[in-house]
Parts: sequence; structure tokens; C-alpha cells
Amino acid sequence: MTGTTSDGATSLRRAGPADAAEIAGLLIRARARAAAAGSIPAAVHPDAEVRAWVAAVVVPEREVWLCVSGPGTVVGVMVLDGGWLDQLYVDPDRTGRGIGGRLVEHAKRCRPHGLQLWTFVTNVRAQRFYERHGFAVVEATDGSGNEEKERDLRLAWPAPSRGARGTSR
Repeated sequence: MTGTTSDGATSLRRAGPADAAEIAGLLIRARARAAAAGSIPAAVHPDAEVRAWVAAVVVPEREVWLCVSGPGTVVGVMVLDGGWLDQLYVDPDRTGRGIGGRLVEHAKRCRPHGLQLWTFVTNVRAQRFYERHGFAVVEATDGSGNEEKERDLRLAWPAPSRGARGTSR
């Protein structure tokens, strides 16, 4: 799926190479704010590495969608990688305005057969957000499989039927 959709105040569009710096900046700001609030661990990569990764890997190799406000300001970013919702960040000054929900609903339209994602156990706000959008926890880990070495949860949509819960890795 490509192109642009709009609700008047914001529009969704695919990211291109020219967007890499703005995407990286939003990821860095949002993650720093969440880490400062204690909902996720501090970043393990310096900002320069994040910027290089976004430009060299994320934008050219993944399906990246942007939520753009009025004059072209990126206020949300979502990265899809196959059946994974790999990244979803909203500008810290714009949370609670439906941007994340709009991106998730777009992801569900792009991947109607299902999505999965990881979130940290400490990110209770994200867990509640995804559960409101029909995701369910299917796996809990001790964090040994992620860079931060922090406990995490795998969520899936559509939510599996009762009794189909995954196991720890």
C-alpha cells in the first residue's frame, strides 16, 4: 500500500530518503522522553548511530509511514517489517491526540492477516494502548533477547483465542 491519506489536520504518507533525519530526530526525542519517565530503558545506541541506522536501514529496507501535520511536520512514525509493527513513536508533545491510534489502524489495514510487536514490561501505557486496539499479550520474556536486556512482552493482533498463549523464549 502506498500513497497518502488525510483527515484534514494530519495526513499519512510513506517516508522517503529525504525524511530520514526528521524520523531519527523524532525517534530520539520520543525515546528519551519515555526513558526519562521510566516507561522504557535508556537508549543503548548514541544518537549518531540511530541517525545512521534510520538512513541506511530503516528508510530504505522497511515500510515506513509518517503522520504529518499541516505544514509538513512529522508528528508520528510507524515502521512495518513484514508482519511486525517494528517501531511506533509519536512526537512527545503530540501524544494523546489520536496519532498513534491512526497509525495502528493503518498498520492493521496494511497487514489484515495479523501483526505482532514487542514492548517493554515497564511500558504499561503502550500495553494499554495496544490492548485498546485489539492486541493481546502472547509471550513474556526475561529480556535476554533484546539489546536493553529488559523484560518485554510480545503482543499480537488479531488477539489469539483463549488458550493459544505463547511461551517464554
